[in-house]
Formats: sequence, C-alpha cells, structure tokens
Amino acid sequence: MENVHLAVEEDDLYSGYNDYNPTFDSEELENDVGFQQAVRTSYGRRPPVTAKFPGTAIGARPLASSFGVSDGAARPMTAVRAAGYTSSLTRGMTFDPLGQSRGPAPPLEAKNENTICVCFHDVCLKALEKAKEAGRKDRALVKQKELSGKPEQINLDTRYSVLLNLANQYANNEMFQEALNTYQLILNNKMFTNAGCLKVNMGNIYLKLKNYPKALKYYRMALDQISDEHKEMRTKIMQNIGMVFVCMGQYTDAITSFEQIMSNSPNIKAGYNLTLCYYAIGDRERMKKAFQELISVPLCIDDEDKYIPSNDDPTSNLITEAIKNDKLHQMERDRCVEMVKSSQYVELANDLEINKAITFLRQKDINQAVKTLKTFEKKDTRVKSTAATNLSFIYFLEKDFDQADRFADLAMNADRYNPAALTNKGNIVFVKQEYEKAAEFFKEALRNDSMCTEALYNLGLTYKRMNHVEEGLDCFIKLHNILRNSTQVMYQVASLYELKENYPEAIEWLMKVISVTPTDPHVLAKLGQLFDIDGDKSQAFQYYSESFRYLPSNITVIEWLGAHYIETQFCEKAIQYFERATLIQPNQVKWQLMVASCYRRSGNYQKALETYKDIHHKFPENIECLRFLVRLCTDMGLKEVQEYATKLKKVEKMKEIKEQVGLQPDSGRSSSSSSTKGERLISKMRSYPVSNEPYEGSNSKELDASYVDPLGPQAERPRTGATKRIEDDEFGDDELGDDLLPE
Repeated sequence: MENVHLAVEEDDLYSGYNDYNPTFDSEELENDVGFQQAVRTSYGRRPPVTAKFPGTAIGARPLASSFGVSDGAARPMTAVRAAGYTSSLTRGMTFDPLGQSRGPAPPLEAKNENTICVCFHDVCLKALEKAKEAGRKDRALVKQKELSGKPEQINLDTRYSVLLNLANQYANNEMFQEALNTYQLILNNKMFTNAGCLKVNMGNIYLKLKNYPKALKYYRMALDQISDEHKEMRTKIMQNIGMVFVCMGQYTDAITSFEQIMSNSPNIKAGYNLTLCYYAIGDRERMKKAFQELISVPLCIDDEDKYIPSNDDPTSNLITEAIKNDKLHQMERDRCVEMVKSSQYVELANDLEINKAITFLRQKDINQAVKTLKTFEKKDTRVKSTAATNLSFIYFLEKDFDQADRFADLAMNADRYNPAALTNKGNIVFVKQEYEKAAEFFKEALRNDSMCTEALYNLGLTYKRMNHVEEGLDCFIKLHNILRNSTQVMYQVASLYELKENYPEAIEWLMKVISVTPTDPHVLAKLGQLFDIDGDKSQAFQYYSESFRYLPSNITVIEWLGAHYIETQFCEKAIQYFERATLIQPNQVKWQLMVASCYRRSGNYQKALETYKDIHHKFPENIECLRFLVRLCTDMGLKEVQEYATKLKKVEKMKEIKEQVGLQPDSGRSSSSSSTKGERLISKMRSYPVSNEPYEGSNSKELDASYVDPLGPQAERPRTGATKRIEDDEFGDDELGDDLLPE
C-alpha cells in the first residue's frame, strides 16, 4: 500500500503532463549542433511532426467537431469516454467554418532559418534590389530626357513596367505598406490610362492584412473601372468580393455575388462557394438547387484531353504518360475496343480508330497518325474514303504533293461524293497552278455539299489567281454570310476590292477586320498603305503608327514613317526609325546612310560626320559614304579630306575594273542593289529643300530600300478540305481545327 496514493481535492488532475523526455524538447534545437548540421545537409527538409506528449497518441490538443470544440476538451483522454464528436453541440450551433468564434489562432511556430524557405526569401530580396535599381535608373533617364529638352521621348510603358515590378516585389517580400504606396503612385499618374486594374492587387494586399472593408472597397473600385469586354477578369473580381463577404460573415451578400457569377459565367469555384453559403444560412432548398447548378457546369475537357502533354516540362509529361499508360486504363480501353469490334456496332469501332488517329495528330505524332490511317486501306468504301482524305490532308501539309495526290484519288475512287476529298484534289491542282481544273473540283465539291466552306473559300482564291475579280467577290461575300466573323474572308474581300482599285470599299472591309482583331499589325499597315494611296496622309500616318506600336520590327512600316517625317521636315524624328531599322538589318548600309543624312539635313554636321566615319569603318568600299565624307571634310575644313579623297578614287577605280571584267560589286558593301522600289525614298530626300545646305547629293546610283508587301502571296494559299479550318496567312500560325473529318 505504500505505493498507492489516493487523490484529494487539492491534487492537480493534470499533473505530470509537462514531464517528458528531454529528447522531445524543441526549444533548445537552435543550440543543438548535431540537429543544425543535419538540417543543413538535408536541403532544409524537416522530420514529420510527432506527438509532443509521449503518453498519448495525439497530444493534449482537444479534438474538434465540424461544428465546434467538444465540452470535454479540457479533459485528458481516457479509456472511459469516447474521443471526438459529441452530440450535445450538434443542435443550435451556428455555422462557423472559419473558426471566428474561437478568436484568433495561436501564432505559428517560427520556421527554422536553415530551411529551404530561406533560399526563396533570398531570391525575393535579390529581386527587390533589382527592382529598386531599375527604378533608380528609370528616374535618372527621365531626368536626363527632361534636361535635354526632349520630354516627349520619355517611354511611359517603361515607367509603368518599372513601377509595377517594384510594387510586385514589395508585395512578394511582404512589405505591404511600401507596395500599397507604389501602387497608389501608379494610380495617381493620369498618364497611365489602364492602371485601374491594379486596384485588384491593392485589394489582395488588404485581404492578406485582414482589412476586409478596404479590400472590399478596392475590389469594387476595380470592378467599376473594368469594362464588360473583360468578362473573365470581372468574374474573378466578383469571386474575390464574395470571398471577402464570407470572411466577414455576411453570407447573404456573398450569395448575391456568387449568384451573379453563376448566372453570367458559371464555374466550379463559384458554384461550390454558393452551395456552402446556402448551407451556412440553413436554406436547404436553394442549397440543393445550387448543387445541381454546380454539377451541371461543363468541364470543357474530354477524357482523353487530360492525357495530352500541354507544356515542355519533362517531369509533368512523364507523370502524364504514367497515368495514361496505367494498367487499369489500358485494360479498360482494350476491353472496350474488343467488345465494340465483336458487336453489331462495327462501324463505331472504325470511328474510334479514326478518332485515335486524330488524337495522334493533335499530339503532333504524325507517324502514328499515318500508321493508324493506313490500316483502313483494305476496309469498306466509306471508311477507306475517310482515312484516305485525312492522309491526303497530312501529306499536303508536309508538302509531299505526290502522296497527297495519290490518297486524294484513292478517297475520290472510294466515294466520289466526298466533298472533302474533292477539295483536297482541288488544292493539289491549285498548287500545280492548274487553276481551271482546281475550280472544277471545288465546284463539284460545292454541288455535293453547298455548305462546304473550305471549297467555297478556295474557289474564291482560284478566281482571284485567274483575275476573275467579280466571281471571286461573289464567292467571298457568300462565305461572309455564313462565317460572319471570319477575318480571313473579310480580308480577301478587301484584297479583291483593292485589285479593282476601289480603295474606299477595301478600306471599309479592312475596318471590319480591325473590329474583330484590333491589334493585328499587318492589317493596320495595310490600312495605312491604302489611305496613303487614297491621298489621306493623316489617316495613313495614324494606322502606320498603330502598326509600329504592335510590331516595331516591320521594315516596311519603319521606312514609311521615316520617309513621312522627312517629307514633313522633321528629320530629327525620322532618326529613331532608321536607327531601329539599323538594329534589325545591321548589314544593310542604306539604313545607316539614312541616319547620317537625317543628321546632315537637320544641321548637326558633327554628328553626321561621326556617323559617316562609323559607316566607312564597317563598309570601307561604300562609294556613297566616301563621297559624303569628302564633302563634309571639305566644307568643315578638316585635314582628313585628302585621305578620304584618295580612298574614294581607289574604290571607284576598283569598281570600274570589276565592271569591265563583268563582276558586280558586293551588295552589302555597294551603294547599288537589285531592287528599285526603294529609290523613291532617297529621291524624296534629295528633292526636299534644306536651309544652309553646304552641298548637294551625288548623282550616283541610288540606294535600295526594298518595299515588300507584308501580306504577300501567303494569304492566297488554299484551305484544305479535310479540316474545318486551316489557313496559312497573315493573321497567325497554321491552325488545325478540332474536327479533322468532314461532317
């Protein structure tokens, strides 16, 4: 009995729970040399969290039900009373998913500084330093532009990008007040017209700071400033507003936001949150309805699409392949195919094989697609025609026109009324420039299927090549009535009106193209060209400038803008365009000569001399450059005039010798070129009067400034009949439709 102790009222029922093995003491881990060394050598991985109290399986933390903490939470676990849920609190309890009634959660355990999070923190700090450095350089550049009297050259896009990046880096480093100040600085600048969406970022920061009223305020302000055209962004902001209301416990207001999302643009997250909000207010009927709406939201993805690699990450692709080749998935697929083949639905099995080939095409596995389709060569007539049509389509894309012709004939022999096969055959004849025959095949395809848009489109192109403008217009206008928003069709109509020299109609149709694709730089440049031909220089300048803004590497646009500024006597502004052309084509001497000529005509003879010297260093045999160097040095009284005069005579004599023996001078180092279209630009420059001109331009052969149509003949390549949509034109990359089979 000496070892038996009876409990009295003064005894502490919970004594002894703070006595544990010192091995489990985590407070002195920072001073534990062995532990710190282990952390450093394991790339920051920490062991899994175990029970702090060895006497229990979970520890002294109370178990909580989904509605609240049990009333026996303060009592230690015993074998007498069951752990977990209690029935006493399931009635009359309020819905509190965020645990707000229990007060703030205890502070998180401080992370060890030797974990991998330290590396991420270091990266964020370095990024912040780079962002600050970019801000300092941008301010210095702006100050320099203002001091030099050229404030119009300040690049607002660069300033906006620098400030936005700085604000984002402040936010990544949890320097929220600095981030808010930087965002506010951007918003206060009236020059940044599209900065209203940054209020979403400010709302996100206030949400992290749990300042829900301000987060709600900025979300609503951002929603007011974003137009209805940006439907997806407005939906996301509405979803954030709903979540803020949930955090504030205002479930009725949250329901209003989520209901609006589900009525305009339903998605999984909004439907799920709406169901939970109805559960929170206890409205079962509306909760059932919300759940039905949730499960009716389309996923917009086929079962097989989940296994198509969508990125270049090799790890993700390996995981996708592992899932796709899972034994259960393979067994299910094989059993399904075998059951279909052995059933009365044999045609369905053939369709499955065709879809399999199409899936290989979408995965860009051309060899497997061809292998699958070739298995149908000995099948029945309908399947053979379908497979041969797709094979002809594939070989046509690969420019193997002989094989494409062979399979097109095979498809036509199997089914003469197959409009896709006839369209493919017409395409092959079109490539061979036998336009009369191509037109007959396209007409036959249309007789078999009047809604075959590919045949109608290609027939219009054929008429265009045959210079039958009216017939081509008739085809494309009919097609426009079927495909109202097709930019390719509208562009072809504009092109045909241009051939008729009906420039107002061509401009009107290009305006329709711009209404669908407002940022297409080639269409904008084409509009500028047509306005220039029509004599409207101001509109031409506007559209060429817009084209340059979206594609600043188009040499044709750069040339026109530079020539426009020279024509309007603003040679200083023309310099920046020709300098950009020099960066794009550094081996073309003509652009560097343009820059030097602009400096000369603007009266900056010293800068012009330096530029000519630099050109001579790169192109020592360029006669035009040497002539200008001789004249500049003569007028400025420089001693180098004799040196350049000697070099000029030597180069001219070498040119005469080459011409005598029938050799042409190097195009990169000579002032002449095979193209003559660019001569008008230099001729214009020479014809413009310049005050205080010390000398006139030479009478030697002019420089080349090639003018190439940016749209070119690619816009007239035929569309393939085996696909619902395939184009190769100025509007974008080749695009295969989802359905490669004719309906």
